[in-house]
Amino acid sequence: MSHAHVSNTKRIWTVFGFLSVITIVEVFFGIVKPEILHMNSFLGLTLLNWIFIILTLVKAYFIVYAFMHMEGEKTALRNAVVLPLIFLVIYLLFILLTEGHYIFGVFKNSTIKWNF
Repeated sequence: MSHAHVSNTKRIWTVFGFLSVITIVEVFFGIVKPEILHMNSFLGLTLLNWIFIILTLVKAYFIVYAFMHMEGEKTALRNAVVLPLIFLVIYLLFILLTEGHYIFGVFKNSTIKWNF
C-alpha cells in the first residue's frame, strides 16, 4: 500500500485568497465608512458594525472549515464543532452590546463623570 503525495498548493492559495478578499473588504469599509452604512442602524447597531460582525463570523467559520480540515468530515460533526462556537460568539456579542449600551446610558444621563 503506497500513498501518493497530494499537493495542496491550490487549496492553500484559495483559502488565502478568500480570507484576503474578506479582510480587504473589512479594511476598506473601516477606512471609507460609507455614510449610508455608518449613519443607519438596525437592532441598536449601525449597519457597518453588522457587516463587520457578519464578515468576521464568515472568516471564523472558514478558518475552522479549512484549517481544522472540516471539509472532509460528515455534516453532523462539522455542525457539532462550528454551530456551538457561532452561538457562543453571538451570545457574547449580545451580552457585551447590551451591557455597553446600559453603561453608556448611565454615564450619559447621570452626574457620574467619564474619568477614563
